[in-house]
Amino acid sequence: MILMGIFLIVAGMLMLFKAPLFWRLTEQWTSRDGTEPSALYLWSTRFGGLACSLVGAANLFAEFAL
Repeated sequence: MILMGIFLIVAGMLMLFKAPLFWRLTEQWTSRDGTEPSALYLWSTRFGGLACSLVGAANLFAEFAL
């Protein structure tokens, strides 16, 4: 479970701080023009990254504190 918590934190930080890179890796091929992600996509990706990071941190906290 420790590795899962670390993975969630790393993936969440990637989504939070590098949302355009995350878009290029996962969604660019689905876009017709493929130039840049929409503002809504960036916002929702950053929100999801924050959620992933919090779940990963809670996982590590639960693993070590409880």
